[in-house]
Amino acid sequence: MAQFFQIHPKDPQARLIRRTVDIVRDGGIIVYPTDSSYALGCRMDNKEGLERIRRIRRLEEDHNFTLVCIDISQVSTFARITNESFRLIKSLTPGPFTFILGATRETPKRLQHSKRKTIGIRLPDDPITEAIARELAEPLFSSTLILPGEDAAMTDPEEIRDRLEREVDLIIDAGVVAYQPTTIIGFTGDRPEILRQGKGIVESLR
Repeated sequence: MAQFFQIHPKDPQARLIRRTVDIVRDGGIIVYPTDSSYALGCRMDNKEGLERIRRIRRLEEDHNFTLVCIDISQVSTFARITNESFRLIKSLTPGPFTFILGATRETPKRLQHSKRKTIGIRLPDDPITEAIARELAEPLFSSTLILPGEDAAMTDPEEIRDRLEREVDLIIDAGVVAYQPTTIIGFTGDRPEILRQGKGIVESLR
């Protein structure tokens, strides 16, 4: 049965953030808010947690997974960053963007796209997400909380509790979080490319 923490969306309680990170470090799966939706998260090296998230969402093997990072310095450990990508990511973060970059050797193969060897990277503009990432001090594996057969992420923590309290270890209640998909930017070609237009706006790529 999942624990249920009510965390203030603008001023997260440090005690609850520490307890959240303890659950993640102990191998748990959490539901937490970002700047674009609620998401599922676990430690990057948590093989069982990754498979549980796959089962909850019924994801295919070629799904693009995402790492939530603290800053660009941490990103560079797990993704290949050029001067151009560095400047663009720096200018857009924190914010509602997902960046698709070539994975480095530090990124577990099970998290990489099976054919392209890429990884999604996020630096969300959300106080709770940022607090968790800083306390954890390592990337958080993340997947948008879209259940099978649905087109949008779940928004109401009480409904999430009703649906998933036996599937996850912690649900963070930060109030209703409207689903606004991130803008996905790919850096695997000759120049940055918007792969999906979402909440984030990039004037230079229009």
